[in-house]
Amino acid sequence: MAKSSYSKIDEYGFERPDNFNYEVYDSFMSKYIRVLTRRSLRWNTIKEGHYTKNNTLKRFIRKGIPSDRRVAVWMATSGADRLRNESPLTYQDLRKKVNNKALIETIQIDLPRTFPDNIYFTSHEYLPQQLFNVLATFSHQNTEVGYCQGLNYIAGLLLLATKSEEASFWLLKVLVEQLLPKYYIPSMSGLLTDLDVLNALIQKQEPILHRHIQNIGMPWALGTTKWFICLYSEVLPTETVLRIWDCLFNEGSKVLLRVAITLIKLHKQKILETTELSELIACFRDMRSHEGVIDCHQFMKDVFTLPGSFSSNSLDKLRIKHQK
Repeated sequence: MAKSSYSKIDEYGFERPDNFNYEVYDSFMSKYIRVLTRRSLRWNTIKEGHYTKNNTLKRFIRKGIPSDRRVAVWMATSGADRLRNESPLTYQDLRKKVNNKALIETIQIDLPRTFPDNIYFTSHEYLPQQLFNVLATFSHQNTEVGYCQGLNYIAGLLLLATKSEEASFWLLKVLVEQLLPKYYIPSMSGLLTDLDVLNALIQKQEPILHRHIQNIGMPWALGTTKWFICLYSEVLPTETVLRIWDCLFNEGSKVLLRVAITLIKLHKQKILETTELSELIACFRDMRSHEGVIDCHQFMKDVFTLPGSFSSNSLDKLRIKHQK
């Protein structure tokens, strides 16, 4: 087999897993670079700063946001820009209010645990400091959520993607407070509701698969909590995660359910081959190496086709039915 031209470290500083399929990645990247070039040219038809939500913008976002536009599009479509503009206090003002010693100590304990295999976090002192600033500022101004594990991974990847401490703060705020309500409060009622919704959707769409998982005895929370709480960071390849976030910021939390259903459907045969709990957990844990996941462009097409159609209204009804 020819040696891959790609490093064991990806462009965002993450070490690729030992079972990473470089041959598949080489094949994918040879095509994806051309896709990125075409998409960049298409995005030139949208004037920078004019990111009003409409079907054209949705279609463009689903096909990928060029990296040089990602911050601006995320801020505009998520509502983070509006939050920042309407806030009586600037991010710098809020940062000065960090004074809760217990919160500060809790966050400081988690900093070294955040992406320990990322060269940018381990070799640059400023990134852990920026991560602390974002997390501490957020936790002080949102007393209902405060700080919980999982936020460090989201804020860390936001920093790597945006290269902006201030943008990362406002994006984290809009995610936790508006796009993912009640995911991160102590009861995690919003997250638990969505896990039950996922269970119901898989039972309806893949009854044989659902019965197999049920017979082995794996609670959905065991296999998928990390998917939702970390928004797939540390679960899927970085570029795939960012493509998911492109759509999450524009379309909201139902994207997370679409991704979960797609992952399960892509791994249907492997799941059905498992015979015990440890095998099934390992199958869910190792999904990042699947060819269909590495090809983030095809994966996002799958995300909006494989789960079928479910409207926001039908999803709202399911959430009310399973509300915690």
